[in-house]
Amino acid sequence: MFNVPQYVDVEDKVAGPLTGKQLLWMIGMGAALLVLWNIFSPNVFYVLLFPVIFIFVAFAFFRPYGMPLIDFLVHFFYFLFRPKVYMWNRLDDPTAFDLPIEAKIEAPAPKKVLTPERISELSRIINRKRI
Repeated sequence: MFNVPQYVDVEDKVAGPLTGKQLLWMIGMGAALLVLWNIFSPNVFYVLLFPVIFIFVAFAFFRPYGMPLIDFLVHFFYFLFRPKVYMWNRLDDPTAFDLPIEAKIEAPAPKKVLTPERISELSRIINRKRI
């Protein structure tokens, strides 16, 4: 008997409650803040501090529609800039086809009535094909 793994879609926790991707986003945030601290004066750094923290925390923890924010933004830009392909479009004008008018109006098919003679003829045809 083999054990079937459960919860295979749940990411493993690497550092406390953080997954590997979340930990990398937090390390990236720390590196970005360190670079900003070394480049800008303290006043400019404090202005940039909160937007940078907000962006990195959003990338690490926010999951719209159950997918990571980075994947959501990639799909958003694909939708925005790729050409749209329509597989089916309903025509509003039913006369848009190049068919003659006689072909558009179909007469109802006559009802077929099975008579005993027709049934016996069909049974003979079927019996002949079996041989």
